[in-house]
Amino acid sequence: MDFSEVYSHDNTKLCKWSPNGKYLASMMKHRLLVRDAETLQVVQLFTCLDSIQELSWSCDSLFILCGLYKKGVAQIWSLTEPGWTCKIDEGIAGLSHARWGPSGRHILTVSDFQVRLTVWSLLDRATFYIKNPKFSSQGLSFSPDGKMMALAERKDCKDFVSLFSCDSWELLRQFKTDTLDLADLVWSRDGRSICVWDTNLQYKLLIYSPDGRLLTSHVAYENALGIKSVAWSPSSAFLAIGSYDQKVRIFDGLVYKQLTDFGHLAVSVSDAVAVYREVPSEEFRSQTRYVLEEGVVRLPSIKLKTDVPNPPLGVGWVRWSSDSKYLLTRNDNMPNVLWIWSLTQLALNSIIIQKEPVISAGWDETSPQLTFCTGTGMLYLWTPTGCSCVAIPETNFALQSVLWNPAGNSLVLMDKDKYCLAFTGSTEEPASDQ
Repeated sequence: MDFSEVYSHDNTKLCKWSPNGKYLASMMKHRLLVRDAETLQVVQLFTCLDSIQELSWSCDSLFILCGLYKKGVAQIWSLTEPGWTCKIDEGIAGLSHARWGPSGRHILTVSDFQVRLTVWSLLDRATFYIKNPKFSSQGLSFSPDGKMMALAERKDCKDFVSLFSCDSWELLRQFKTDTLDLADLVWSRDGRSICVWDTNLQYKLLIYSPDGRLLTSHVAYENALGIKSVAWSPSSAFLAIGSYDQKVRIFDGLVYKQLTDFGHLAVSVSDAVAVYREVPSEEFRSQTRYVLEEGVVRLPSIKLKTDVPNPPLGVGWVRWSSDSKYLLTRNDNMPNVLWIWSLTQLALNSIIIQKEPVISAGWDETSPQLTFCTGTGMLYLWTPTGCSCVAIPETNFALQSVLWNPAGNSLVLMDKDKYCLAFTGSTEEPASDQ
């Protein structure tokens, strides 16, 4: 693995690849820098009105949206026409969130206190208004073909899902949901259904068809904290639901029936499960390696504080590999442990036990290769053949976040105020470090 030189930036959340994988955008104070993904040369430089809180690319990688929420403004920049500029100012209504529409030529903004959602056209400057969205940054999902938008609304203490056309932005239909306090929704990857789940104060999963028919309702248990994380597999064959009872439940994506559930407790290792534990390297003090565990494995956990809100408990990470064959999970009261499940076997494949809590993890979008970090100078990789550690050559580099290039040939490694690129070079899978 090869590494680039180190560059400065302001925020790990404001360093993002373009969807086509050809460019990398980052922020430095008020400046937006766009670099070539291969040469890392600056291809465009834009100056924003103020510090930005959010950055996102259009689907065709031609425009960049910058959310300056403190000023109530959004700025849009063109990669191909640097002289073209666009500013959206919500005025006294304020701006709490901005995002792209599926066409890449519409901007959706939500005002403070969710008074309204506004759709702004970059083509003819037309605007469309939708009153009283329930949330600022959630409760909204587009169909995979980009033709419809599902939006959560709250009226008279009742939850509704409204479907809008993404061409005319007219209301197509609206239906009431059987929820106490709808938490979020997401469209399935095949567009056949919309998954809705209730407040985390109770476990309730609902799946509706786009015409408003309730396809299934699932309550796993009662009188306890409920759903914490939800993710459709890329193939739409599975739906994973992580919950506060430290389990992830797998549903069939076609008939919406539960197939199995995976618990996150101490395990007795079998031949089919590989348990990797990070230990200090015998050759280099500053580096680590992996050893394989055998027998009954006791997993490190943190003591829960029951007197604080949102306790670190339950399955907060559910992340699918690009081929839908593997599922990464993390139980939040075991932050040092990653679980990798095989969906072809419906069983546990690997457990990775780190010395420090895992703070960022991501799958390669082109192959079942996982990278993660723990805030140290090490980059960790997992593939179906093994687990390995790679030391970052830059000194005083505390890796906080990893992000794969959509093209799959490189990833950006981010510290709080600097970043570099790692180039995989080949698609060969790493062997286990033992």
